[in-house]
Amino acid sequence: MENLDELIEEFLRYLLIDKGYSNNTILSYKLDLNKFLKYNKNKKIKDISNKDLKEYVKSLNKENLTEKSISRNISCLKSFYKFLLISKYVKDNPSDSLYIPKTKKTLPKTLTVDEVLKLLDIELKDPFSYRNKAMLELMYATGIRVSELVNLKLEDVDFSLDLIRVFGKGNKERAIPIGEYAKEYLEKYIYEYRGLLLKGVQVDYLFLNNHGKKMTRQGFFKIIKKIADEKEIKSFISPHILRHSFASHLLKYGADLRTIQELLGHSDISTTQIYTHISREELKKNYEEYHPHGN
Repeated sequence: MENLDELIEEFLRYLLIDKGYSNNTILSYKLDLNKFLKYNKNKKIKDISNKDLKEYVKSLNKENLTEKSISRNISCLKSFYKFLLISKYVKDNPSDSLYIPKTKKTLPKTLTVDEVLKLLDIELKDPFSYRNKAMLELMYATGIRVSELVNLKLEDVDFSLDLIRVFGKGNKERAIPIGEYAKEYLEKYIYEYRGLLLKGVQVDYLFLNNHGKKMTRQGFFKIIKKIADEKEIKSFISPHILRHSFASHLLKYGADLRTIQELLGHSDISTTQIYTHISREELKKNYEEYHPHGN
């Protein structure tokens, strides 16, 4: 028996934590998904085929919806089935061949360098603060996904080579340099404080929660939100936005696109190219602000 409410809630958490979607987008996706499931109320999700999805899209076209609304509905379906595939709830993705009408792409949100430094400026006073510092320094130093962060194991950290080994989408392995700051606080956390978080049971995962178990995506999201609130950082923040910030800051300070693609684990460089648009936007903003005839 499918627990649809639970499945949808987990999907919405995935959009918030893993994908960094705004609350407005998540609300729209929730309405779109409920509409889709109502249309297919007599079928189990696992039994919905590509033909069913295409019929649903045809029904949307008959409603005289705007191109933007139809695109969002299709994006919602593709994201939903991607989530189901990652969660191993389905074996195949029937939404793969759905075509999304082209609309103007919105640029991913990022934090400024000052905002990131503010976020990383944690008062170190106990095992939890050292853990939080190590997690945030590592995430900003490497740009790894939140799912990759919480699934790191002790054996994935190599201090002799100053890198971590990450298993990303499709279980593809990549090695990422960690840098001096991340290395310093990772060593302190692992050798001085991690053992204090264990509750008598040996755990292989690198980052542990308050119960001595593996840190969860949602647990890390709550930590990062709490720190941002304490620091009075007004920008919307999520683990995914920290990943975007890592990439855009690298590009800003001279890294080439291929390097960023490799570090992020993007299979297609066109996915990485979105960060060049962020740099162009910043260039335009600076030009308009500082050039005598910019406005």
